Amino acid sequence: MSSQFGQIFQISTFGESHGTGLGVIVDGMPAGIDLDMDSIQADLDRRRPGTSKWVSQRKETDQIQILSGVANGKTLGSPIALVVMNQDARSKDYSSIEHLFRPGHADYTYFKKYGLKLQPGGGRSSGRETLARVAAGAVAKSLLQTMDIDIQAYTLSIGDVVSEFIDPEFAKTHPMRCADPDKADEMLALVNQVRNEGDSIGGVIQIEAKNVPPGWGEPVFHKLDAMLAMGLISIGAVKGIEFGAGFSASTMKGSEHNDPITPNGFRTNNAGGILGGISNGDNIVMQLAIKPTPSISSSQPTIDNDNNPETISIKGRHDPCICSRICPVAEAMTAIVLADAFLLNQRQLYGEKS
Repeated sequence: MSSQFGQIFQISTFGESHGTGLGVIVDGMPAGIDLDMDSIQADLDRRRPGTSKWVSQRKETDQIQILSGVANGKTLGSPIALVVMNQDARSKDYSSIEHLFRPGHADYTYFKKYGLKLQPGGGRSSGRETLARVAAGAVAKSLLQTMDIDIQAYTLSIGDVVSEFIDPEFAKTHPMRCADPDKADEMLALVNQVRNEGDSIGGVIQIEAKNVPPGWGEPVFHKLDAMLAMGLISIGAVKGIEFGAGFSASTMKGSEHNDPITPNGFRTNNAGGILGGISNGDNIVMQLAIKPTPSISSSQPTIDNDNNPETISIKGRHDPCICSRICPVAEAMTAIVLADAFLLNQRQLYGEKS
């Protein structure tokens, strides 16, 4: 089971949803970079369950511990180990359905691949694994911040409620990370409605990376957009990705989609900040399609692990909409890819000793 990602800036995540804890080992981080524990914790708190009535009520403090690779607030150039201990796993919530495959989850495919008993909360396939990614992403952000690169994700839509205006600062304060103050209450009302119906709802989030210099990424297989897509699609709830104009490019003419170049930069950003797999110096802009949370209390048909037909209703503590908690995860994976792209570019420019 591969749990590693990256070429120079490499991460290895470990742990299960209902295990003792989760964590990540970050390798390839240069020495001498300021790494603030509070900044890591702040990102984990944005992903943490139990922060509002619109997310899972699992009560975890998600307090991060740094075990190695950092001294006196600076990175040492050696592997950085970060860990969070689980405190509120309630495996008994799954005892009545431990023999059933949950629709929309990885239970069925994990069973077919590994032949092991189903794990409470999904085990390694649980969204709780993304906690480790957020911790690693905070480390990557500390490297990118030395170049004034800023990454933010926010919610563009939930269900059929679509933002018409983007205010990134407002999104930071809203429980669903809604980017449009005029749509904020409508989004919350929809989430409340589906939760009361025993259901869930999906949405779209947007990620923007500012101040990424031109020249990062490779022109063929390791295109920057290809690596970003790989990292972001590896998040379990993500079912689609667009860069810049995205799928709407299929209805445009070349004269409409091309971004005119001026001495001061690009006049538009339909490319989403990447041309030919290489960053062009404009903001990198991506949209992610987020599926509805598969754990719902409404009855659904399924089978047990002996292939007998059954009906399942999933109890416990689950997100009626996962968009807000995906935002810090998406930022983290974007940061990890960009940190790797930077170090790869440095190696090409200055050789192995950079």
